[in-house]
Amino acid sequence: MDAILEMRGISKSFTGVKALNDVNLFVRPGEIHALVGENGAGKSTLMKVLSGVYPHGSYEGDIVYEGEERRFRTLNDSEALGIIIIHQELALIPLMSIAENIFLANPPSRFGIIDRTEVHRRSKELLAKVGLDEAPDTLITNIGVGKQQLVEIAKALSKKVRLLILDEPTASLNERDSQALLDLLVEFRRQGISSILISHKLNEISRVADRITVLRDGRTIGMLDTHEEPVEEDRIIRMMVDRDLEHRYPEHTPKIGETILTVEDWSVYHPIHTDRQVIRNVNFHVKRGEIVGVAGLMGAGRTEFAMSLFGHSYGRRISGRVTLEGQEIDVSTVTRAIDAGLAYVTEDRKQLGLLLEEDIRKNITLANLDDVSNRSVLDDIRELTVASDYRKRMRIRSADVYQEAGKLSGGNQQKVVLSKWLFTDPKVLILDEPTRGIDVGAKYEIYAIINELADSGRGVIVISSEMPELLGICDRICVMDHGMFVGEFAAAEATQEKIMRSIMRKGGLQ
Repeated sequence: MDAILEMRGISKSFTGVKALNDVNLFVRPGEIHALVGENGAGKSTLMKVLSGVYPHGSYEGDIVYEGEERRFRTLNDSEALGIIIIHQELALIPLMSIAENIFLANPPSRFGIIDRTEVHRRSKELLAKVGLDEAPDTLITNIGVGKQQLVEIAKALSKKVRLLILDEPTASLNERDSQALLDLLVEFRRQGISSILISHKLNEISRVADRITVLRDGRTIGMLDTHEEPVEEDRIIRMMVDRDLEHRYPEHTPKIGETILTVEDWSVYHPIHTDRQVIRNVNFHVKRGEIVGVAGLMGAGRTEFAMSLFGHSYGRRISGRVTLEGQEIDVSTVTRAIDAGLAYVTEDRKQLGLLLEEDIRKNITLANLDDVSNRSVLDDIRELTVASDYRKRMRIRSADVYQEAGKLSGGNQQKVVLSKWLFTDPKVLILDEPTRGIDVGAKYEIYAIINELADSGRGVIVISSEMPELLGICDRICVMDHGMFVGEFAAAEATQEKIMRSIMRKGGLQ
């Protein structure tokens, strides 16, 4: 059999908008096939067609799987044949055990009663296959995101997976966990399991993919075979965005002024384990017009520091002093932090940054309703004017400001979150993983916005797990480890090696 999967001439429309237009996809048995494209290119829509989320009859074209034409009408139809999708938002129940999550839909049973001994035995076998040594009765909430990804894969193996589809599987993982997951895909390839890998991390794709299909604007642009010739990232990018990105990061000449924000002796304790100090007597500053990067490994305390600073959103027993424009400010609540001039763009835009079922207009004005109200009554015209202005300024791609935030691409969702906080007119803006899950084209636009914010005289703090990103956009980089700053580099002096060396040198002393 030449192909385990062929999708021929797939077209799909939503209320007159063509999301997919004559798309073709060809996946061989036992290969890792990467599917890439900008946000909104049609990748997720194509996979929903394949899995039956969009049932046969709601699209045009044919699906041929294992040599036979298939007409999937539900997700159960595709799963019954071994097509399993693992979404970026993991479908695990935190307060249930690993074993219960693996066999939730179809547990082994005897005489209509769940056979818990068999559940435990089979769970242990599956966990061994994905390289997890956790006990099957461990609660999901007690393991990290990287291990949760492996539990999802174990769950897929329990369904006798033949074609595994992973949507941004490493987006929330650190480098070590990402490598472990990619190594697992390579092992599955040896076992004859096919994988479709959707990812914006082109270095990972280049490392493990056998072939790469590129989508742009709902069309198949081309297919690259990594075994026939080396595939450079720039070539993939050109196919994705239809333009050369000679530089991944916009040119920028900083205009740095006096110190705008100072944090002194900042200490934070864990919200539950209150004897555990998470942030340790940190001193930190940002100048006007400066973009300061915060680097560090997963668990270094970067997000905890940012959230504690923004209205004590994280932690207990918080102490220290915060000065803005020379005046000490009160950041003990989110409202007070906003009023003082701080803003924080969360790393989890879907859960914490947006009201996904509300429209763009309401999301943009949410953090500053006073400015679109008249005597505590919302002014609809003023709200519409503000939202429309930000939609234009931030180049948010949508039909209008009444479009639901949840229906926007990741890059446009991030622009809505940025608009929301810019409308509060902050003096210092903290951006936590601002380009996570966003394609290279949208990243460039976000970087340009960050430069504009700095040029307007604001202080900008960027937390990112992607060191090339920090090196590309920041004027200064501070390095965190074990809740402390362990290194600081001017942009001209910083390298990935120096950053990692400062982590390993200081981290080993803790």
